[in-house]
Amino acid sequence: MPGLVSCLGNLIVTGFIILFCELVTSEIWTNEVSDVQFGGLGSRVTLTCGGSHTGSPVEWRFNGSSVPPWQTHEGLLTLLNTTHSMEGNYSCHDEQGTLLQSIKLRLGHPPHFVSVSCRVPNHMKISCSWEQTKRTNLPTSYRASYSQKGQGRKQIPSEPCEQKDTGVNECTITDPPFWSSSKILVNITEINPLGSNSTIIQIDLRELLKPDPPEDVQVSQVEGEPTQLLVQWNCPPSWLVGMSAFSLTYLLRYRPIGSNYWSKVDIESDTESTSLIITDALIGHLHQIQIRAQDALINHSQWSEWSHMVEAKPWTEPPKEPTEEPDYILQSYPVRTTDKSTDSSSNHNGNVGLLVLLGLFAAIMVAVLLTIITLLWVRQRKQDNVKKQELTSMLKMKSIPI
Repeated sequence: MPGLVSCLGNLIVTGFIILFCELVTSEIWTNEVSDVQFGGLGSRVTLTCGGSHTGSPVEWRFNGSSVPPWQTHEGLLTLLNTTHSMEGNYSCHDEQGTLLQSIKLRLGHPPHFVSVSCRVPNHMKISCSWEQTKRTNLPTSYRASYSQKGQGRKQIPSEPCEQKDTGVNECTITDPPFWSSSKILVNITEINPLGSNSTIIQIDLRELLKPDPPEDVQVSQVEGEPTQLLVQWNCPPSWLVGMSAFSLTYLLRYRPIGSNYWSKVDIESDTESTSLIITDALIGHLHQIQIRAQDALINHSQWSEWSHMVEAKPWTEPPKEPTEEPDYILQSYPVRTTDKSTDSSSNHNGNVGLLVLLGLFAAIMVAVLLTIITLLWVRQRKQDNVKKQELTSMLKMKSIPI
């Protein structure tokens, strides 16, 4: 009996495990996606249950919830006027709920035209890049190629435009037919699960030729020249690669800080010099200097961008250090004194003597004036006394009886 009970218990446990596993298997569709299907937004999308038998009933579920039966027919699920809300995981199940197939639906737009731009930094290279004009919301890849523009109906086979990294929308054409045909066609094809679309542009190599800006621009002072500045620079590295036969012409501009007007100097194409002396700089002022380049042979090609701004001030005479002038004069340049030229000390002594004499003279004059005033005052007192005595005598005589 104990053995029978044990066997029955094991069977019950096993049954529960099998039932649990079937339930789990029927619901793991969210993690086990067997297929991915793409569709266009706003269009009609039909999903097919690949694991069902013909004519057998099928139940569709969307993110775990049952789909209304009216959307299904003979194992097919039809979605009308699709929107982003319909993206997700779909699964189909048989009558027992067993998972037959799971599908991840992604919706987006078919490929569209792209915006293409190309740059020609030298005669041996073309760099093209592009951007989407409309997001597709779907995995997208690109195929880039180019061909020469044929005459009339002549077809010229295309060649690939090299893409170093498929994740970057750039490609490079090396050694293009610069002299045989200045015009080429660049074809960028956008590809996604809903199809492909090509964008073709025509470019003129000679018109697009645009060197990179000169590099390592340095400006230094010219010793003893307060109106000159020495400007030095290097040819752009991208031009030097295989370009020894092609020279550049340069345009230099400069101005004192605060001015709105640039002075410009052309460096002729027949010279390979990468330096120039500015001869009319403003004395004592800080200047801004820039330089750009152009192909010397194709004058209708484009100028490069201006180099980075460099600031510099012309040479200025350093202030003289103070020296002991009397000792220096006595040692190197003895001076002979004459009656007509006196040193500063004698002039100073003469001025002091003159002031003393003037002071003495003023004192004497004051003393003389005081003396005269005193004498006049004494004299006047005496005259007043005499008059008083005479009046007194006359009064006494009148008082004596006759």
